Amino acid sequence: MKKLGFLVLLMAFWANACAQEGVLPLPSVNLKTLDGKKFNTSAIDNEGKPIIICFFATWCKPCMVELKTIAESYEDWQEETGVKLYAVSIDDSRSSGKVAPLVNGQSWEYEVLLDENSDFKRALNVGDIPHTFIVNGKKEIVYQHASYAPGVEQEYIEKVREILQQEN
Repeated sequence: MKKLGFLVLLMAFWANACAQEGVLPLPSVNLKTLDGKKFNTSAIDNEGKPIIICFFATWCKPCMVELKTIAESYEDWQEETGVKLYAVSIDDSRSSGKVAPLVNGQSWEYEVLLDENSDFKRALNVGDIPHTFIVNGKKEIVYQHASYAPGVEQEYIEKVREILQQEN
């Protein structure tokens, strides 16, 4: 019986760790754009509309599946909600050269940023990737999800819709 109780407690902890809600400010960290320019995360903006931030790496298969799946609906999401997605690569300086060819080959319409030193990743306490954050119009993190499972992208757009309802 003790093992069952421990298992239930462990599952509850895991569920909480994988999908957390709570308002946190978006930290200010220096990153790079795909063309090598400096970009501070304080410049992440969507004119008061929700933002999705997805951490990924070129070598992460679940990350690629998540971003490709979102890409299939992204244009519809933008038309409906005005949401903007920033894809943040955690590839280091040795492998970050693979990011632009990958993005161009996928024809992603996302803003793509490079976190070569993992500063933004550390500031947001990202462990495993993919790791996705949803930010409200006030640049506050209101939701996060670690890992990928088919259908999780529907959870993201539902959260964006909730944010829009709350802010109107």
